[in-house]
Amino acid sequence: MNSIVAGLEKIQSKMENGVRLEKEDGLALLESKNYLGLGYLANERRRQACGDAVYFNNNAHINYSNVCKVRCGFCAFGKDPGEKGSYTMSIEEIAEKAEAYGAQGVTEIHIVGGIHPELSFSYYVRMLKEIKARVPWVSLKAFTAAEYDYFARLENVPVERILQELREAGLNFIPGGGAENFSPRVRRIICPGKLSGERWLEIHRAAHKMGIPSNANLLFGIIETDEELVDHLLALRRLQDETGGFYALIPTAFHPKHTKFEDIPMASALRTLKVIATARLLLDNFRYIKAYWVSSSPQVAQMALSFGANDLDGVVREEKIYHMAGADSPQMQTAEELVRLIREAGLTAVERDTYYNVIKRY
Repeated sequence: MNSIVAGLEKIQSKMENGVRLEKEDGLALLESKNYLGLGYLANERRRQACGDAVYFNNNAHINYSNVCKVRCGFCAFGKDPGEKGSYTMSIEEIAEKAEAYGAQGVTEIHIVGGIHPELSFSYYVRMLKEIKARVPWVSLKAFTAAEYDYFARLENVPVERILQELREAGLNFIPGGGAENFSPRVRRIICPGKLSGERWLEIHRAAHKMGIPSNANLLFGIIETDEELVDHLLALRRLQDETGGFYALIPTAFHPKHTKFEDIPMASALRTLKVIATARLLLDNFRYIKAYWVSSSPQVAQMALSFGANDLDGVVREEKIYHMAGADSPQMQTAEELVRLIREAGLTAVERDTYYNVIKRY
């Protein structure tokens, strides 16, 4: 047995014998101080999943409004109606921004906002229709489960009706936001007004059964215990076993600045690498694990490519949610810079579309 995995021999043995890792293994990974061993095992799993390819896409973000009636304690993005710094874009403003992004060659637009108390559901339908009319080739990755839950309550219809209407308007894919941590204890403290973890899973299950794929998120470095973090990952794994509808997991480190939890220190680079490696090893049915450079910094994201991550998200262009919480990462990375980060890690850079079809292999 490889001496580099000292203290992780049981987990390596399970991997070599095709035995699925369970909760006790996830806890052991998070408690381990053998970072080289963690990286080694996570990279073995990554290579089995998709070789040495690391993906990114030519994407852009549109945060259509920061007005939100939920006001989660961990969020620095949301504002009350009329509060200084609050904004809501018109359909025309959104469509013009999308058209400008299309002219820059984007293949995906990521659209999320707050739980707006004054917008009608027709606003969201018209938004997607207008974007698709102007840039029909661009994939629309739009609205979190929290937004879908709100739309369904607003219209007093099952969430499937909402998903169907938005799919007809141009929806292609659902982002993973709103997941945070599924623990009821965590949610009571950091986002008591938000949908439950069970409801998040229910909405993604419904989307998958309708043929709408999605990503999944994990917020870490706030108040969660190791057990709650592992339980969150295993809940995602169970749903993936059931539906196969998830593409990627995006672990995102909590940014405390301008939130109700400013006294919590930001997760270290080592904690970030450990969480990513643990996610790669536990989520044996997820092909893609993102190192989200916006959240972690480009430097830590690059290191995560040696801890099981195989996606750097994308160019992004404009990101407001993490930057309003104090993120000091750039607003944008060029494709050339992402390729450089991947090549320096000794891996192969691949530009992809939303569905991980290869656009260009570098």
